[in-house]
Amino acid sequence: MAKVNKNYKKLAAGYLFPEIARRTREFQEKHPDIILKKLGIGNTTEVLSPSVIEGLKRGVNKLAAVKTYTGYGDEQGKTELRRTLAEYYKSNGVELTPEDFFISDGAKPDSSNIQSIFASESIIAVQDPAYPVYVDSNVIAGRTGVYSNEKNEYEKLVYMSCTEKNNFFPDVPDKKVDLIYLCSPNNPTGAVATHEQLQLFVDYALKNKSVIIFDAAYCEYISDPDLPRSIFEIDGAKQCSVEINSLSKFSGFTGVRLGWTVVPEELVVEGSKPGEVRSLWNRRQCTFFNGASNIVQEGALAVFSKEGLKESRELVNYYMNNAKIIMEGIKAVGLKFYGGVNSPYIWLKTPEGISSWDFFDKLLSETGVIGTPGSGFGPGGEGFFRLSAFGHRKDIEEAVDSIKKNLNL
Repeated sequence: MAKVNKNYKKLAAGYLFPEIARRTREFQEKHPDIILKKLGIGNTTEVLSPSVIEGLKRGVNKLAAVKTYTGYGDEQGKTELRRTLAEYYKSNGVELTPEDFFISDGAKPDSSNIQSIFASESIIAVQDPAYPVYVDSNVIAGRTGVYSNEKNEYEKLVYMSCTEKNNFFPDVPDKKVDLIYLCSPNNPTGAVATHEQLQLFVDYALKNKSVIIFDAAYCEYISDPDLPRSIFEIDGAKQCSVEINSLSKFSGFTGVRLGWTVVPEELVVEGSKPGEVRSLWNRRQCTFFNGASNIVQEGALAVFSKEGLKESRELVNYYMNNAKIIMEGIKAVGLKFYGGVNSPYIWLKTPEGISSWDFFDKLLSETGVIGTPGSGFGPGGEGFFRLSAFGHRKDIEEAVDSIKKNLNL
């Protein structure tokens, strides 16, 4: 008799974003005349840049001619794109080889899939609050134990607390863990780790034969030149780290889908040799993945052209100007907030005595604005609320104006 994977039943009730959609739908059914304003899910809104469009067209045209038609590509990605990514990292002072890169259809699936090459008994540490996929993928893999509604946490997970007191970047674990999930700039808090903070984690990982899974999907939003954009800017990181990245938020590829994971040859874990972990990830990709779209990879190559980088960075500036508008509005109503400077997310502190989900309902009912409750990102998110700078300028301005005029504090 077939049986389901019981670990799915351990998932906390209601994935964050579907729950937001459910509450929003119910509100809209009761108030059909209200035009909702979305500052919630981090989904890009602006059109792809001219260079990217031309790159995608080239990809389509290649499939329309016998001489340039391609079927299955390399599971690791086009050699040209992997070389281009190595050059992109080199321009930021990081030396990697094309063989270190594995092209995929996005950072989210890689964040989930990467843990499959590590032992099932691995002890997992996550920033708290954290992007839900880090936790949920390990719940499904059976590493987390059961969920406690009372504590809003899983019994076997190590939660690395991110609070106002530590500027939303955690201390290293006080016991041995195996896999450490870090995200910088952080989703949801908007905090960015310094070189010194990341060095502490690298030193810990080297000492304990741990692996850091570093999500750098928002690295292009860092404008401060003194802040690291890659874990591999840190001494020793190649021996203990994997980096995951994406073009979703940099170039608007949320619906196009293109990401990559960096697994250096130097990476070792307990009982392994250099190159062995990378070989396992390669085997995993060759077994379960037929490679990113040939068309999309042509669009990605266009991103890293001189003009493509310029256009993508203009897109980032557009969203960061949205963040400024949101921050000015939140400041005007007297609410405390963090982030929004080197990140497209504003981490708002809810008014005293109001829970994250209660503030969601309050904001929606009074202003028609949709945000993201902090508690959906873990126990440390309670009492906070995420606002996103992704949106059309007019919509951002209308949302902020409604908050300033209608939010009853």
